[in-house]
Amino acid sequence: MKTFRKLIVLFAVFVSYTMQSQETAFKVEVTGKGNPVLLFPGFSCTGEVWEVTVKELSKTHECHVFTFAGFGNVPAIDSPWLETIKNDVSKYVARKKLAKPTIIGHSMGGTLALWLASENPETYKQLIIVDGLASIGALMIPDFSPEKVSYDNPFAKQQLAMDATAFHKMATQMAAGMTFAKEKQSKIVSWMEQADRKTYVHGYIDLMKLDLREQVQNIKIPVTIMAAVSFYPKPQVEKLYTEQYQKLANKNIIYVENSAHFIMFDKSDWFLKKVEKLVKS
Repeated sequence: MKTFRKLIVLFAVFVSYTMQSQETAFKVEVTGKGNPVLLFPGFSCTGEVWEVTVKELSKTHECHVFTFAGFGNVPAIDSPWLETIKNDVSKYVARKKLAKPTIIGHSMGGTLALWLASENPETYKQLIIVDGLASIGALMIPDFSPEKVSYDNPFAKQQLAMDATAFHKMATQMAAGMTFAKEKQSKIVSWMEQADRKTYVHGYIDLMKLDLREQVQNIKIPVTIMAAVSFYPKPQVEKLYTEQYQKLANKNIIYVENSAHFIMFDKSDWFLKKVEKLVKS
C-alpha cells in the first residue's frame, strides 16, 4: 500500500511538473493532418484571423494556429513579452517534435517568424511573411536604434490611461486603414478592445525595439514576403522592402496591389491559392 501511495505521489508530481513546464505565452488550436504549418496572427489579433486559410489548408496539413498571451482570451504574461513568446514557440516545436514546419506569419507574426528562423535556421522548412517587416521601428524612426524606443514615453502613458470610449475611437480609425473589407473592420476593433491593455502598449514597444535587419542573413530557407501596395506608391513600398530585407538571401517579395495590411482579407481568393501552392511545393 505504501509503495502504491508513493507511486501516486510521484505521478502527481510528474503531471504537475509537466503542466508547469509547458508554454504559457500562447494557446494553440491544432487541426488537420500532414506536414505541420504554424500560423501566427498579427499584433492584437487572435488565431481567428486564419479561419478561412485553415479551413482549406487543414485538408492536407496539420495546422497549429496560435493566439498570443494578452490577446483574445489568453491570459497576459510578464515581461519580456515578445521574447518569451519566441522562446516558448521554440520549446513548443521541440516538445511536439514537429519536423520542419512551415511558418505563416502576418505582420508581427511575420517578424516573429523571422526571429525564430534566424536563431534556428535548420528547424523550419520555409517562411511565408504577410505584410511583415524585419524592423518596424526603422519604419517609424529616422536613424533607428532600439535604444531610441522607451517603455516610459508620453504616447504609451496616454494609451494606458485611455478610457473605453477613447480607445474604441482610436481602434476604429486604425482598423479602417488596415483592410478594405469593411465587414472585417469591426472584428479587428473587437480584437484590439479585447486585448490586455498593458500587453497592447508594452508589447508593441517590444516589437518596435526588435531589429532583425542584420540577423536575417542567418536565414537560408526560402522566405516568401507578401507586401501590400495601396496607401503608398509601389516604388515607395519596393524601396522599403528592399532596404528591410537587403541581407536576406533566399527571398521572393510579392507586391500585392490594391490591398491594405490584411492581405488575407482584401485578396482572399488570391491569397489562399498562393499559400496552398507554397506549402505544397
